[in-house]
Amino acid sequence: MNASKADVAAAAKKAPNTIKAPNKSPRHRARELAMQGIYQWRITAGEAAKIEKQIQAEKNIGRFDKELFSRLLRGALSRHADLEALLAPQLDRPLAELSPVEFAVLLLGTFELAQHMEVPYKVVINEAVELAKTFGGTDGHKFVNGVLDKLAPQLRAPEFSGRAS
Repeated sequence: MNASKADVAAAAKKAPNTIKAPNKSPRHRARELAMQGIYQWRITAGEAAKIEKQIQAEKNIGRFDKELFSRLLRGALSRHADLEALLAPQLDRPLAELSPVEFAVLLLGTFELAQHMEVPYKVVINEAVELAKTFGGTDGHKFVNGVLDKLAPQLRAPEFSGRAS
């Protein structure tokens, strides 16, 4: 049975109302914006302060934790060489061959694993996987999960030391 153009149009109008996007927490939104800033830095080689200012000046970016956003963006970019050195051995290809999205998500996740011990490693990995699902390629989230899962025991040894083998 073929649907008429009117039926298809009516279904399309209804669809957005039937599926509601979950509300994003201000912390998740801060991570999204930090990841986008890292992405922009990777593409344009711009200055962190200018990128931060530009993102914060955007209209309609929603509620986000401004302090967390600044700490993540500035921290990841200021320590990018050290973070890249931690990441490189975990990769199956050179850093230069990563997509800009995978690079941004992994740099952010590595920074959070290394510098934000107050956030459980499982939360860091989950947030990174969600960012990769939202912004990355089809299976990019699996790659991100695998890399950060290998890196977590190295950067978060205390969280792993109490586990039974």
